[in-house]
Amino acid sequence: MKLEGEAKLLRIFIGESDKWQGRPLHEAIVLEAKQHGLAGATVFKGIMGFGAHSRIHSAKLLQLSEDLPLMIEIVDSEEKIRAFLPLLDTMVREGLVTLERVEVIRYRPR
Repeated sequence: MKLEGEAKLLRIFIGESDKWQGRPLHEAIVLEAKQHGLAGATVFKGIMGFGAHSRIHSAKLLQLSEDLPLMIEIVDSEEKIRAFLPLLDTMVREGLVTLERVEVIRYRPR
């Protein structure tokens, strides 16, 4: 797959304990992105954060450490990202989804 020039970066901010159809939400999003032929997806785990409820989630606090913040990044063409958004809307019940323009310098599979 060739991806160069202008593209879109989709960022999804969710909690580690979020679920979709009985499986971890982050896992479900990555698997759905793969099934939809998107260029790639990466999940990042945060060590501290808060969201709409203003509740601090931190690896330092034992009682909250099971719901650390996660961020999923997906980069692809605007057309493919926008086609994925309706499905994502059904999956993410609570969280933040952002979209921004990026320039892909190099994307080469091995």
